[in-house]
Amino acid sequence: MAQVILEQVSKNFPGGIQAVKEMSLHIRDREFVVLVGPSGCGKSTMLRMVAGLEDVTAGSIRIADRLVNDIPPKDRDIAMVFQNYALYPHMSVYKNMAFALKLRKFPKKEIDRRVRQAARILGIENLLERKPKELSGGQCQRVAVGRAIVREPKAFLFDEPLSNLDAKLRVEMRAELKRLHRQLQTTTIYVTHDQEEAMTLGDRIVVLKDGLVQQVGSPLEVYNDPANRFVAGFVGTPPMNFFAGRLVQDGQDVSFDEGSVKLRLPEGRRLQGRVGKEVVLGVRPEATSLSAEGRFAGEGNTLPAHLVVVEPLGEKMDLYCSTPNHPHIVSRVDARSDIEPGQDLVLHLDMTRVRVFEPGELGANLTRLSGN
Repeated sequence: MAQVILEQVSKNFPGGIQAVKEMSLHIRDREFVVLVGPSGCGKSTMLRMVAGLEDVTAGSIRIADRLVNDIPPKDRDIAMVFQNYALYPHMSVYKNMAFALKLRKFPKKEIDRRVRQAARILGIENLLERKPKELSGGQCQRVAVGRAIVREPKAFLFDEPLSNLDAKLRVEMRAELKRLHRQLQTTTIYVTHDQEEAMTLGDRIVVLKDGLVQQVGSPLEVYNDPANRFVAGFVGTPPMNFFAGRLVQDGQDVSFDEGSVKLRLPEGRRLQGRVGKEVVLGVRPEATSLSAEGRFAGEGNTLPAHLVVVEPLGEKMDLYCSTPNHPHIVSRVDARSDIEPGQDLVLHLDMTRVRVFEPGELGANLTRLSGN
């Protein structure tokens, strides 16, 4: 077990491409940290630098308080699980799992103990004599994880390990990985572009964009209190709705002028210095309701909308609507049979849950609760 510390780590590629920019991150001993972000944000490059598969351009990486910048991958005492499993096709499951230990000249008895223990943990004891071509995708992924477990490393590194699995298997393997982490208590760094995976797996998640850390926090902190508009829009399915407008004085309060309506902000006093300025209002789809439901009914928090598309989700349904000034907003409400595209609706917004951002893709959250 070990903490992993990155201090001002950067990675430059030929052609002036800077994949990671002065990243500092402290991953605590036994913690499960997920790096999440869109393609090209630097998350896999960062993981490969920790593994030693990419050189560090600047900064330092420490694993268990040991500087590893110049230490080869095989001597870093980490185990990496790749997206494509990377199993040897001519070897049995047993031999695949034992291979790294055999290279390190472990005694046969110890190799057998570790392989069979890992197989038991993963529920693949009956697969040990099979070849990879005889396995399903989920079974191959379990073998790849087992090959990492037998090494008993200081840290596990996962590089989008579930992206090749179908939706049902991804859900099952997420639960399996979470269970394994609770059982093994090994420091884990996990890379994914799937924010749902990040939310369900991580003790903390690190949101990246263009090689820069945008926010670090628990899944709920990042979801409920995003640092900026990018984080707010990236984390959450469906994503947060955004309304461009400006802040106006409304008696003793501050309201958001959407263009067709004014929405009163309960915590408007914090925004007094922004009155008259352009801002962006963010509201989660589940922080809305239909007029007939009235869950968030009250003065100054309704918005007329035209229903364009209905997506049934069982107990819930997503309503894709337009307003006079905003062509695309999503409302997640309780399922009803009397809702059809083409209807005019009135949406109620829970103004206690909205967030106000500065303009621009990386506009800061002006109503951030944590203040950090």
